[in-house]
Amino acid sequence: RRAKSRNQVRAGDCVLDPLELRVSCPAFKTMGMFQCISQHCGIQHRRTDSVRCLTSAKRRLQAKVQTQTKCRATSMVPVLEWINDNMGTTVRNTSQVGGSAWSTGQMLDLEDGRKVFVKTNMSMGPEEMFAGEFEGLKAMYGTHTIRVPNVYHYGPVGQSGSYIIMEHLNFGGRASQTELGQRLAMMHMAEPMVEEAKQGLFGFPVDNTIGSTPQPNRWREDWVAFFAEQRIRHQCQLTNDGKIVDLGEQLIEKLDQFFVGVDVRPSILHGDLWSGNICAVDGEPTIFDPACYYGHHEAEFGMSWCANFGSEFYQAYHELIPKEQGYEERKQLYLLYHYLNHYNLFGGGYYRTAVSLLRGLVAL
Repeated sequence: RRAKSRNQVRAGDCVLDPLELRVSCPAFKTMGMFQCISQHCGIQHRRTDSVRCLTSAKRRLQAKVQTQTKCRATSMVPVLEWINDNMGTTVRNTSQVGGSAWSTGQMLDLEDGRKVFVKTNMSMGPEEMFAGEFEGLKAMYGTHTIRVPNVYHYGPVGQSGSYIIMEHLNFGGRASQTELGQRLAMMHMAEPMVEEAKQGLFGFPVDNTIGSTPQPNRWREDWVAFFAEQRIRHQCQLTNDGKIVDLGEQLIEKLDQFFVGVDVRPSILHGDLWSGNICAVDGEPTIFDPACYYGHHEAEFGMSWCANFGSEFYQAYHELIPKEQGYEERKQLYLLYHYLNHYNLFGGGYYRTAVSLLRGLVAL
């Protein structure tokens, strides 16, 4: 067919519209149209005066877009039903608002004026994917100390997927570092919501994930035992690297010495507190996307290397929760957990940093 406008490209017997590619493919802006065609359709193209391609290119692109649209529509059916049955209203409009490597996100405008945020995953069940986030948001929200999305429900989609429904918040800008430090310290000092943590146990009611890495949270009476077995040894073994496993075992043998004279009590931890999970809502510091458990409050700073905490933050935090002896050494322990996890997730240069941290801690 003849191209309808200069913005369309003739490719064999079909016309490929860059606008259609731009809408359906988030890589369009960085990859370019022809690379996007290859990615969508599995076809290699040569850019000449006239583009040569197979007739099926546009058909495959359209089929993929239709499949994705159908999948999203299917995932919304149980969401709409739950809202109708439990929130006393119906959905007026839906719009996609981004996502991550693990899920897609949509904002729903309700007829009564409220807005909710829905995340869906079509390959993992509700207990595996969203139970931990649901319980974590509830635990933080229940402290009434820092802004957290109010979570409503999670459940299954089809045979293998899941969804979670929560309050929609209008994120905007960065909150005051001073207020963030104060609010986070208040959350760490709050009385735990679950009975096990009230009794002094460390862990969480459910296992969850840190990124896509499983994070075991079985309750333990002793923090050192919990951190040794369910954080350091767990991550070291996931690497399948003999050097890391050996160094990890050496560290675990001497882990007690880092906590001499330290009174460790269970605090609700966000668990994955980096700049991407911190924002402001109406000027209030807000945290979301947690990997919660009840643990030592200092462990919250294991992701501080990419959280952009300033001096005002730490000053405000430690005015409420002063540093204890050995704080700087323990900080390296808590950094180690997240560097090991990043190596397990992404590989690359995180290996060198994890090994360096292990060696430094073993040498202390």
